[in-house]
Amino acid sequence: MADIIYTLDDNVYLNITNKCPCNCAFCIRSKGDAVGSAKKLWFDEEPSFEEIKTAIDAYGFNNVDNAVFCGYGEPTNSFENLIKTAKYLKEINPDIKLRINTNGLSDLINGTPTAKTICENIDIISVSLNAPDSEQYDKITRNVYSGRAFDAMLKFTKECVECGNDVRMTVVDVIGEENIEKSRKICEQIGARFIVRSYARGR
Repeated sequence: MADIIYTLDDNVYLNITNKCPCNCAFCIRSKGDAVGSAKKLWFDEEPSFEEIKTAIDAYGFNNVDNAVFCGYGEPTNSFENLIKTAKYLKEINPDIKLRINTNGLSDLINGTPTAKTICENIDIISVSLNAPDSEQYDKITRNVYSGRAFDAMLKFTKECVECGNDVRMTVVDVIGEENIEKSRKICEQIGARFIVRSYARGR
């Protein structure tokens, strides 16, 4: 079994799936089999909720202030386990702040609106914007929903903002200054917080 829980830069991460509808040009998982404290983040078989729960119990989250759903896959690809895990973490530690790093394609992945359910259970929503328009977005993310993904991601993010959660949109610092500024304006229009991530650091 691969690592379900790992740490990186003093943050605790939950790796609950390897499935993802994207194959991003700059994805960290193309760099190796693991990051941070993890030895292996590729699953031989996708973890069940019971296996995730066992890993949480073994790690001990009573004194963990923050945890992030972000591993070698898109967390919303395992939607049921994502929500169950978030609820369980809040049960054992009501003060914990939960964040999800997502591509924002959950509605397409699951075939139903998901922002409200995610925002009811997760405090911080960090969406990978990646590019300022659909054509560049598809080229960078190489997603399976070509032509539809960009608008779906923006819609999901806007609905998260409307829920009142802490919502961020991120780009990687290798897309060029012009595209970064265009992306910043999109983020401001939606009402989310804009963050430029370091490609070198990988998070």
